[in-house]
Amino acid sequence: MYAIFSNGGKQYQAKIGQTIRLEKINLNQGKQIKFHNILMIVDNNNIQIGKPKILNSFVLGDIIQHGKNKKIKIIKFNRRKHYKKTQGHRQNFTDIKIISIQHSTT
Repeated sequence: MYAIFSNGGKQYQAKIGQTIRLEKINLNQGKQIKFHNILMIVDNNNIQIGKPKILNSFVLGDIIQHGKNKKIKIIKFNRRKHYKKTQGHRQNFTDIKIISIQHSTT
């Protein structure tokens, strides 16, 4: 059984017991979070597709940790113009462990 949900403009596939890395969520570590924007649920041979989302269903997860990804370098360069600019960026993330997928069969 798995579900596809959206969060922060991106879509994620979630299975029970799986750990997913999402963009930063402003909740403390150890708290539970519900995702209500469920787009599709697959349970053996039963497939539910939302229009655009499935009502009365959610994905429940535990917040495991917060952190930052590896630094990426941003380089802007114009040749022969004596211009070079470097910058770094580290994106914040939140790791979530999926506890359950609740859905209505209607």
